[in-house]
Amino acid sequence: MGNLSIVTIIIIAANVLISYKGFGDFGFFEKYKFNVGAIRRGEQIRMFSSGFLHVDVAHLVFNMFTLYFFANVVLAYLGNINFIIVYVGSLLLGNLLSLYFHKNEYYYSAVGASGAVMGVIYSAILLRPDLTIYLFLVVPIPAYIFGIAYLLYTIYGMKSRVGNIGHDAHFGGAIGGYVITLMLASWLFETHLTMIILLLIPIVLLFVLKKMNKI
Repeated sequence: MGNLSIVTIIIIAANVLISYKGFGDFGFFEKYKFNVGAIRRGEQIRMFSSGFLHVDVAHLVFNMFTLYFFANVVLAYLGNINFIIVYVGSLLLGNLLSLYFHKNEYYYSAVGASGAVMGVIYSAILLRPDLTIYLFLVVPIPAYIFGIAYLLYTIYGMKSRVGNIGHDAHFGGAIGGYVITLMLASWLFETHLTMIILLLIPIVLLFVLKKMNKI
């Protein structure tokens, strides 16, 4: 984990300030949340702004703690500017996938940095396949096992509509982190090809299932 970089501090501060504004201002929250109908009417700003709003303090703290845990790995390998590209790109791709899956559900809404954070997680796993994640803060598991298992669970969640969770935004964010990192760090194809293939499997599976109308 280490010390917080200035980039991580700015991103966390933006999430905290905008989320707290949304907690106390219903009109602000409604204006900037992800909403399919509003986006299709031309309010594209929601594709970005919704990633800085959260449902409640627990939602905010969980996302920011997870970001804190993985951010330094990506920053160490890719630098500040590329980290921002991974974060923002994953946020937008998460919301794009959500829009794709819910394009005809005009009342569908969502908020949260989870797509962006998932992108950072997947970037970190690609860059450091030897990372260990502590499930529930106590159970150590290899990060790549967590990554693959989480995407498979996300496919299940999308298929079964499990819980009030934007599974598609999480998945889209993971795809964003995966693709953008490989574009920025093409040397990974020489050093971590097996990991690239393993993490690609659930991504291919999602689109195969979508093509078969199973999701």
